[in-house]
This record gives sequence, structure tokens and C-alpha cells, in this order.
Amino acid sequence: MNNNTNIKKNFFYSSILTTANYIFPFITYPYVSRVLGVDKIGACNFVDSIIHYFILISMLGISSIGIREIAKSKRSYNELSNTFNNLFWLTGFCTLLATLILLICIYSIPQLYVHKNLMFIGVLKLISNFLLIEWLFKGLEDFKYITQRTLIVKCIYVICVFCFVKEQSDYSIYYLLLTLMISLNALCNCMYARKYVRIKIPKSIFKYLKPLAIMGLYAILTNMYTTFTTAFLGFKSGETHVGYFSTATKIFSILISLYTAFTGVMLPRMSSLLSEGKHEQFRLLLNKSMDILMAISIPLIIFSIFFAPDIIHIIAGNGYEGAILPMQICMPLILIIGYEQIVIVQGLLPLKKDKAVLINSIVGALIGIIGCFMLIPFLQSVGASIVWLSSEICVLISASLFMWKYERINFPFYRLVKILIIHIPLCVLFIFTYKIQCGTFLRLSINGILLGCYCFVLQYFIIKQEFVITLINNVQQRMRLK
Repeated sequence: MNNNTNIKKNFFYSSILTTANYIFPFITYPYVSRVLGVDKIGACNFVDSIIHYFILISMLGISSIGIREIAKSKRSYNELSNTFNNLFWLTGFCTLLATLILLICIYSIPQLYVHKNLMFIGVLKLISNFLLIEWLFKGLEDFKYITQRTLIVKCIYVICVFCFVKEQSDYSIYYLLLTLMISLNALCNCMYARKYVRIKIPKSIFKYLKPLAIMGLYAILTNMYTTFTTAFLGFKSGETHVGYFSTATKIFSILISLYTAFTGVMLPRMSSLLSEGKHEQFRLLLNKSMDILMAISIPLIIFSIFFAPDIIHIIAGNGYEGAILPMQICMPLILIIGYEQIVIVQGLLPLKKDKAVLINSIVGALIGIIGCFMLIPFLQSVGASIVWLSSEICVLISASLFMWKYERINFPFYRLVKILIIHIPLCVLFIFTYKIQCGTFLRLSINGILLGCYCFVLQYFIIKQEFVITLINNVQQRMRLK
């Protein structure tokens, strides 16, 4: 099987996997948000933002470095096993330290002790994330197994939510179910991992300490303007505004998930191309990634900004109107973060420019921290959205400058301006169709169909996007064969 076929196959599985990670909670979220209310949803998200930080500390940069190192050593069983054990035991040691620090924080910080029932569930989540070892299977490009396992566990989770979360006091059960979903995935992974590696005493756990520490610090700093924003919002403004902000970012998370799947699949492939000295193919794939991003992100941003009130109403119901403006502010992040993933995950990481990646995160973290103190106390959830958007723009500028320095690849300004101009008729169309007097779901459905038709005509007949033409031709060929 050639490389292009492998990429398409892995992207297919990874797309299902990543989208499932958001779609399944999205299935339950309209129900849960109505049952628990904005305050309890906010409490769960506040605690989860704290736990997520400790997970970042415990796992360091394993999500990217682990994939890269496993991809490099997968051709030799002994080398693969040694690499895995070095990474596994190093993160195990860090998880032990993070767990001890977390327990101290629970008993010493009043805002955390008040939620101690949720925090102790979070301890289980912290340990389960260590045993998840997802980086092993992604490095091996075994996306089929990951996808099949995830879908089964997600289905069990959805059934349990509708069975056991019945009233507002069940918010701790809801958070427990979220955690047990990770625990079950971790159990399956540990059993399946025996097919590839065996647990043994590592030869040198500190071999990867420096790159893991750099990427771990990058992840922590990056979350200064994402997860930290949620935590800071909880401390300063309370659970209600956390509920608004988390609801506002819910739809963004779902929309960015598909492109995250693509960049995750491309990381081991881009690393392989560079190790083989194929720089032209490396640049070609980067450009294709940019084309896909532009085609997907621009129309989704326009649609989401116009119809944010309807989307929020369907997702969360009444009482979440405070999430509408934060959602509209966050929507351009689909393009911004998407391009960051191209430059960082597909560009700088395969180039092993870890220090450049770290500098990007420092820039974003500084803007995020300053913004949190300046805006959140006054603008609350709206301020949190502005902080996140501002931080990501600064990271985008920094990463683009590094990409120009190392590979002479510029931000595609002219391409972006051209695509924005040809989407002006879509904006005009939405101005009129938004006034249609009908049900919320029907209005969204009608405009969703219009969006799909407009994008198809634009990409296939006007721009003549290569990947769209190839996709349509493949579908037509399969239909003829049937």
C-alpha cells in the first residue's frame, strides 16, 4: 500500500476518532446542560480545567514527542520496545509527582476543597490518562484499532449518561462517567499494547527528558490561554460564566476536531519525509494542508457567526444566552488554530524545531496571562473569549515567522483575501435567510444545505480545488462500479 493510500486510510479513521471525541459528548450535552443547569455544568468544567493542567504536567510532551519517537523506531521490535518503556516509565514518574501535588492542592485551596467530590474523581482521570498510551498507537499508525475501540466505549458512555444522569444533583455522576470512559479506554489499550511491546525495566528513562520537558512546557504554556482561562474565569467570576464559556467553545471544539484529525495523521508522515530528505514532498503536503484548511474553515466561521443564537439554543437550551457573544468571538479560531497546527504539528515538530515551538507558546502564554488579569474581571466570559483569540493570533504570527526562517514558507495572505472575497455572496445570502420565520432547527437545516451547495459549486467549479475534484471523481467511479 503506497503512502498516499495510507494517509487517506489513516485520515479516515482518525477523522472518525477525533470527531467522535466531540460528537458523542455533543449528543449528550443538550440533555446534560438542561438537566444540570449552567452552574453545575460550570462546576464540572472548572474542576476539569484544573485536572487537565495536572495531566499536562504528568504527561509532559508525550502526545507529540511520543508519536514522533515511536514512528522513528517502529521498524525494529527491540528499538520500539526500548523507546516505549523509556517514555512510559518517565511519564509514570511524572504522574506520581503530579498526583501528590494535586492531593495537596485539594486540601489546601478552599475553591478546590469545596468541589472535593469532583476533584477526587479527577485524580482517577489523571492516573487513567497515564495508562491511556494513545501515543503508542498513533506513532504506529494503528488508527483502525483506536477508532473501533473509541466508538464502542463512547456508545457505552452515551447510554450510561441517559440512564444515570436524571437530576441536577447527579452532576458528580456525570463527571464520573466522563472519567470512567477514559479509564475503560486505558484498560483496553494496556491489553492491546502487548501485541507490540512488553513492559520491562527501562534502560534510560532520562534520554527523552529534555525534549519531553520542552514540549511539556509548551503544552502547559499553550494552556495558559485555553484551559487556564477557564480556571481563572472560575476563580474570578464563578461557575455560571464558566458554563457560558465552555458552552460557547463546545461547537468550536467540534468544528476544529476534523482538522485536528488530519494534522495528527500527518505528523508521523511529515517526520518520515524529512528523515528521508524529501523536502519538496514535505512542502507539497504543507500546501495541500493549507488548501484544505481554507476550504473548510472560512464557510464554517461565517455560518457559525451568523447562526450562533440558534446553535447555542439547540446545544444548551434556555438560560445560556450569555454564551452567544463568546461563541461568535471564538469562531475565527477555527482558521487561526488550524493554520497553527499546519505550521507547528506538520512543520516545526517534524523539523525538530522544539525550541521554536516553545517560544511560540511563551508568546501566547504571556498575552493570555496579561489578558486574563486585564479583561476577565470586567468582561467575564466575553473577556475570556477575547483573551483566547488574542493569544492565538500572537502565536500564529510567531509560528509563521519561524516557518519563514526555516523553510521560506509564508502565510498565504493573498490566498486568504481571495477566498474571503468570494465568500461575500454567502454572507449576503445569510443576511436574508436568517430572517426566515420558522423553527430554529429548520432554519439551521435550510441554511446548512445552502452552505453545502455554495461551497461545492465554489470549490468544484470556480476554485477547482484538487482534493475536492479527486474526492468527487472517486465517488463517481465507485458508483459506476456498483
